[in-house]
Amino acid sequence: MIRVLSVNVATASLRMIAGRPVRTAIGKRPVTGPVSVRTLGLEGDEQADLSVHGGLSKAVYAYPYEHYAFWQVVRAQARVAAWDAVLPHGSMGENLTLQGLLEGDMWVGDFLRLPHCTLAVSEPRMPCFKFNDVMGFPQAAKLMNQSAYSGAYLSVIEPGHVSAGDEAALVPGPREVNLRELFEARRPSR
Repeated sequence: MIRVLSVNVATASLRMIAGRPVRTAIGKRPVTGPVSVRTLGLEGDEQADLSVHGGLSKAVYAYPYEHYAFWQVVRAQARVAAWDAVLPHGSMGENLTLQGLLEGDMWVGDFLRLPHCTLAVSEPRMPCFKFNDVMGFPQAAKLMNQSAYSGAYLSVIEPGHVSAGDEAALVPGPREVNLRELFEARRPSR
């Protein structure tokens, strides 16, 4: 069973990253109640750099909750967080924190059918320097590349709304391009 554990949004703001101000909306935080899902994303959410985030094919970003334990451990190993420090939902910059759906289970063109909207898997997320900042250590993007724990960008097929607790079904599309395999093909060479 696939479940939405959290719906997360943020507005863009300036953060000091690597000694310079950078506009970002990676710091997503959970919201309660239904959130409108529109063609270009969730109500109340922004993408700061539309050259790499947002648009029709990257309207919503979903991340598997199952990978959170990995990030908690590596953050503790990097000594930027305590071993028992819990990462709040939205910490990966995701709009939807999902349980029960991993990258290897998704194919480009699959539908994520929620009770009040339908989304489609479009592509994996490729990490950038902003992910290093939000995780608190400079190797975070490299670890995302190595682990292929990328999450998925989704396009909006049927607008509506989404809430924490919603159950979803993955409806197979053409099944020609697996999301994890696409991420591995696109990631930078080591």
